Parts: sequence; C-alpha cells; structure tokens
Amino acid sequence: MQRGHIHARDLACRRGERILFARLSLELRAGEAFHVTGPNGTGKSSLIRILAGLLPAFAGEVAIDGAAALLDERPALDPHLPLARALAFWERIDGHAADAVGRLGLGELGDVPVRFLSTGQKKRAAMARLIAQGAPVWLLDEPLNGLDTAAVALIEQLVDEHCGAGGLAVVASHQPIALPGAARLVITDYAA
Repeated sequence: MQRGHIHARDLACRRGERILFARLSLELRAGEAFHVTGPNGTGKSSLIRILAGLLPAFAGEVAIDGAAALLDERPALDPHLPLARALAFWERIDGHAADAVGRLGLGELGDVPVRFLSTGQKKRAAMARLIAQGAPVWLLDEPLNGLDTAAVALIEQLVDEHCGAGGLAVVASHQPIALPGAARLVITDYAA
C-alpha cells in the first residue's frame, strides 16, 4: 500500500453566516487514526468534506499525500443495479476487486438491487467499495450509522487492520468507536 499523510492547518468552516469551527489543525501519518467527535451540526461532516476536497475551507489549508477514499451517507452505488453489478462498476474504474464483500456479510446479496438493501447493508456495501479502492487515506463520515453490534465491531476491526497495514483513517462519528491508539478531536473545542 502506498503511504498516506494528511496535514491540515488553521482550518475554518463557514455554513451560511455561521462559523462552525476555526483554527483547527491536525496531522496524520501512516498507521494513525483520528476520531472526530461532537454533537450533530457542529461540523464533523464538513471537516471530512473539506479533507476530501469536496468543500472549500473558509480559511486554512489541507495537504494530502496519497489517494483518499471517502465513505459518507451516500453509498455511491447505483440503486437500480444488483449489488454485485453496482460494485463491479467501481471495480472496473478502481482496478481493484471488492475482496471484502464476503467478509462484510454481503456475499448472499449480489443479485439484490441496491435500493432494496437495508441501511446497514448499504453501509457495509459502501465499506466494501471503499476497501476496493486501495487508497491509503480513509475518510469515514459516520461509518457506524445503521449498523448492528456485530457490524460495528467488524468496521472497527477493518479500520484497525487498515492502519496496521500502513494506512490512515479520519473517522467522524458521534457514536463511540473503538480505534486503538487513535487521537481524538472534539470538534466543539474549535467552535468559533
């Protein structure tokens, strides 16, 4: 796996006329995880989108070395395709197979259209797609939403394995998540 690195300095985020956070800096190197926590509406998802390059920062700068993969509330899978075909579409683009399908308990669902999957199944399918990207930088926005206890433990294990293999992960979650050795950032500490 290629090595990744994230360096963000003095970030600020504005939504409308409101500054959600300011003077937020973080740095992650290969093998590290970061848990961003805080109440709903305080900027966790906005921070992930800024790091992913999908939302401009109001102030500050972000530098990411290495490919980044994003998991958010949208699974990025065609809802009309059966799951196997929806994942195969991305495999052709990413050049990697979704090896995690079986491990994520999705093997029996290949012929089910994505729109008929439960919330937890869609989240696990999105995780399979994220893993198949082979990116060293994982940006996970509320990865535990809709998951049962066993699936939560599996996601925690997958993130731990990813970091153990030299990847890095930024996980935004208002839910507790077991990430051994992860730094924790409470986003409300940076409220403007």
